[in-house]
Amino acid sequence: MRAFVFTDKALERYAGRFVWLAVDTENPVNASFLKKYPISVWPTLMVVDPKKEAVALRYSGGATVPQLEKLLNDASHATKSKADLALERGDQLANDGKHAEAADAYAEAIASAPKNWAQLGRAAEAYTFALTQSHQSEKCAAAALELFPHVKGTYSAANVAANGLECATDKPEDRKTFDALETATRETLDNSKIPLSADDKSGLYQTLIDARLALKDEDGAHKLREQWASFLEGEAKKAKTPEQRAVFDSHRVTAYIDLKEPERAVPMLEQSERDLPKDYNPPARLGLIYRTMGKYDEALAAYDRALPKVYGPRKISVLRGKADTYALKGDKEAAKRTIEEAIRYAESLPEGQRSDAAITSLKKKLETL
Repeated sequence: MRAFVFTDKALERYAGRFVWLAVDTENPVNASFLKKYPISVWPTLMVVDPKKEAVALRYSGGATVPQLEKLLNDASHATKSKADLALERGDQLANDGKHAEAADAYAEAIASAPKNWAQLGRAAEAYTFALTQSHQSEKCAAAALELFPHVKGTYSAANVAANGLECATDKPEDRKTFDALETATRETLDNSKIPLSADDKSGLYQTLIDARLALKDEDGAHKLREQWASFLEGEAKKAKTPEQRAVFDSHRVTAYIDLKEPERAVPMLEQSERDLPKDYNPPARLGLIYRTMGKYDEALAAYDRALPKVYGPRKISVLRGKADTYALKGDKEAAKRTIEEAIRYAESLPEGQRSDAAITSLKKKLETL
């Protein structure tokens, strides 16, 4: 969004109504903000009421310029219906990590919605997402199937269908529900009349691939991976700046690894590292690619180039990648030292960034070494 959306001049008209704030969730200086407004999906868009310091709107995922404009307009409505208030309550509960309660609030919003309610699409997205977060898979799939006809042909169709299909993969034997949601997801992806962002389309490919794998259809998954990689390469070629092109690097890395062709990622990541010398992502991703290729010395060198640039929780993943590389190379002592460094660093992070689950995982990994 930073590369494609927030640079659009159409957003200038909102400058007098909203104070823009971009929060670097990896920077320890923002730990107190994250404690109050936890983030688990990137990007997450929020509108915060400055008087109450409460979340007036929360949206998990990216948005195009028209989508963002609608979110901002919805958040600034002075008169709120019962459905609007329930939706707002659901957003606050989601912010507090109470996803089951948030799902109930979103369901209330949808049930009490007036005819032609402008926020139905966002409520449907939020409801199905809250159900995924609270592990209510069957309810999520059923809700998505029921709501999809009401959002079909809109931006919201993508997330409603994909959330539902993700839930349906937990019970693929229910083929009626599974097939209907898979069809809805593919139909949305192929609908050229819905101007979805490239990132959204990439996410739909990933969901469709996971669905094929849930059915143990490796051939179907492979064909989708090829389509996905081709799509991402086409989008990268359209990029007008190095930053825009690099947006697709992470998805392309995943696609190439899944296709068992990791070497295809090397030229693009080398270019990104040259173009964006302060960004830790290109060398960190090269570390993963070289490790996958069995080029362990090159992987370790890439991780070492990334480490001086990375900070916050992301540094832990780079250290883990380096430790995994040492282990694969057969140097268990170096792997242990690296994991011990990761544990010390993870424990040093301030509240709001420190993750007990991550620390426990690292300690278990150390035991296996």
